[in-house]
Amino acid sequence: MSTQLINRRQFVQLIAIASTSWPLMSRANTKTLGQDADLVYKDLTDPWLSLAAVQEHLFPADESSPGAKDISALRFLRNMLDTPDLESDEKEFIIQGVGWLNDLSIKNHKQTFIKLNDSEKEKVLRKIESSRAGSRWLSLMMNYLIEALLSDPVYGGNKDSKGWQWLEHIPGFPTPTSNQVYFKLGKQINGNTRRRTKA
Repeated sequence: MSTQLINRRQFVQLIAIASTSWPLMSRANTKTLGQDADLVYKDLTDPWLSLAAVQEHLFPADESSPGAKDISALRFLRNMLDTPDLESDEKEFIIQGVGWLNDLSIKNHKQTFIKLNDSEKEKVLRKIESSRAGSRWLSLMMNYLIEALLSDPVYGGNKDSKGWQWLEHIPGFPTPTSNQVYFKLGKQINGNTRRRTKA
């Protein structure tokens, strides 16, 4: 096996191959769920302002790849937290994490997370990662980021199929419409709720 380090795109491609949580379908040409993409990051307040800052820190853009904002990861997260099949305690847990994030930022750096520089943000997130609950919170944030990158644009992420284009992914067919998204189909089948595996 080669010991050469893989680049960011190869890493995400490996995750995509291993993942079975989202069907990768063709480009959405129907209505996208949630808020208009151009308005997602406008006039944000907490908890969404802090969550957007965390997403950007965890998945920043660079010269060759899109970042969290480019793929509209925040819109995807909001859509998924509002789906009827998600257990309410997961949404509460993610929102609660924003409180921990800002409390720790103020305690250690005298200002909220969004006002910190990159180095300070990294230190705060590393500190959060050191606890079991904090590690689970960051894991959820990363899960939603990867899903925003890989999922069909109808769910609100992967804006303009930028994630697929970056990964050179050729999606399948057909694309779901906004009336055929998984949680609407799942409700018709068995009515189960969706819950992440706890760490």
